Amino acid sequence: MSTFDERESAFENKFAHDAEMQFKAEARRNKLVGLWAADLLGKSDDDAAAYAAEVIKSDFEESGIEDVVRKVASDLGDKASDAEIRAKMEACLAEAKAQLMDEA
Repeated sequence: MSTFDERESAFENKFAHDAEMQFKAEARRNKLVGLWAADLLGKSDDDAAAYAAEVIKSDFEESGIEDVVRKVASDLGDKASDAEIRAKMEACLAEAKAQLMDEA
């Protein structure tokens, strides 16, 4: 294998790894946001975990975060604004990335 082929293979592997890590971070972010929202809704234990799973699934409706924001906002009603939900999602993404780095 030539040096160019090795570099190309390494780049492809890095790209795949980065994409997988981003997917994991976003899924974990959604779980953390779901648990936060579940707490605001008064859910605990199994109900909170089930709600967090619903939030994770809602992210598969369309690309981006709008589907998650829409679900959580409609469920929370006046308990949190869209801006608060977006801020929480940003904070949870940073936390999710940190958790993944700690696990690696």
